[in-house]
Amino acid sequence: MRIRSFGHSDVGRRREKNEDSLLVSDPLGLYAVADGMGGHQGGDFASRLATATIEEVIRSLDTDPEMTLQEGETIKKGEFQSYLRYAIRLSSRRIFDKSHDEPALRGMGTTAVAILFRNNKVYIANVGDSRAYRIRSEEISQITKDHSLVGEQIRAGILTEEEARGHRLKNIITRSVGFQEEVDADIDIRVVREGDKFLLCSDGLSNLLEDNEIRDVVVTNDLEPAVRRLIDIANERGGDDNITVVLAMVEELDAENVVKSNADESTIEL
Repeated sequence: MRIRSFGHSDVGRRREKNEDSLLVSDPLGLYAVADGMGGHQGGDFASRLATATIEEVIRSLDTDPEMTLQEGETIKKGEFQSYLRYAIRLSSRRIFDKSHDEPALRGMGTTAVAILFRNNKVYIANVGDSRAYRIRSEEISQITKDHSLVGEQIRAGILTEEEARGHRLKNIITRSVGFQEEVDADIDIRVVREGDKFLLCSDGLSNLLEDNEIRDVVVTNDLEPAVRRLIDIANERGGDDNITVVLAMVEELDAENVVKSNADESTIEL
């Protein structure tokens, strides 16, 4: 597969420090966004440790599928959803351990959303309320589910999307990486098509733009100008949080792995 991408992170208009981190690696086909929390030092440290660990694990497993794993972990070669699941679990353990070693970092954690392209599929892992979207044929769909208080209330029918957008508790997340030692990521697998675009973002973007607004910018611009325009719009509307956006486009599929079945019918959620 050939993937082209662009990512950028902005501090926004209200925060003194950027606690978001991003990972963009076309050679690995790996992309991630993490939105840290836990104070001036902790949030930044947690998000950077998460993205660094995700990259380290995927790179290591690609090079040596028989690499030594932490006790109790097993991964089969080529089971890419397990690669991501392990990467996020290890991130959580490392952040948790570090927070207990250094009092100044206690209570830190981070969201994490990551995508990995392999064999004409994309593997998506998510913890928290950073999001992954797919833009295909001028249609946008949110792939990930927000692990947040208002997200759960939307799914339960208690709140509407409109009510949730301005809710005073919208920033309370129900699952994070590192706040507890163990965490399970939601995993989704999608068959991809040439031209598909996948957008990862922190809630500094998704809290200020509607899905259809994100779609309009992405379908009418190339990758870098789309990312920069989305960040500009969020800042124009107040920029009340750090804003991070990664956009990856499938430019070419692997000919030997072309899947003939309908892509939507081949969607798997784990």
